[in-house]
Amino acid sequence: MIFQDWERNRSNIKGRLVLFSFRLATIATKNRFIFILFIPYLVLYRILVEWVLGVELPYKTKVGKGLIIHHGHALVVNDSTRIGDNCTLRHSTTIGNKQLDDDKFTKSPEIGNNVDVGSNVCIIGPIKVGNNVKIGAGSVVTKDIPPNSVVVGNPARVIKTIS
Repeated sequence: MIFQDWERNRSNIKGRLVLFSFRLATIATKNRFIFILFIPYLVLYRILVEWVLGVELPYKTKVGKGLIIHHGHALVVNDSTRIGDNCTLRHSTTIGNKQLDDDKFTKSPEIGNNVDVGSNVCIIGPIKVGNNVKIGAGSVVTKDIPPNSVVVGNPARVIKTIS
């Protein structure tokens, strides 16, 4: 389970380090007794991954197997986001909720399997990104994306359907 992203990040040492650390932190939070023993590690995880490496990937986030993080600097993922299997995230990407006029926050996005997210992408709000989606660099996604789509722009729009 700890190495489930290892092969997909074969030539990406930073991605391997971040995801190995993330998976270990995730395991540490599954059991109350283990959690207590791993508190120093969880603090170290936040310092190393968030402050030093610049990747905010909270250990509470639900992430499927085979995640790839390319050039992970300035990557921010909300802890209630769900990410499916075999997804790719690139630098300067934000995935999370948005604040409403009444100061409440929406739910975070649910991202399907085999989603490829370009750099400088914002995916915000209670939306669903379908399976096999490609999101172009610089896109701002605020609405649901159907499966097998290529989306680009601000606001993001479907420009192609993948068969």
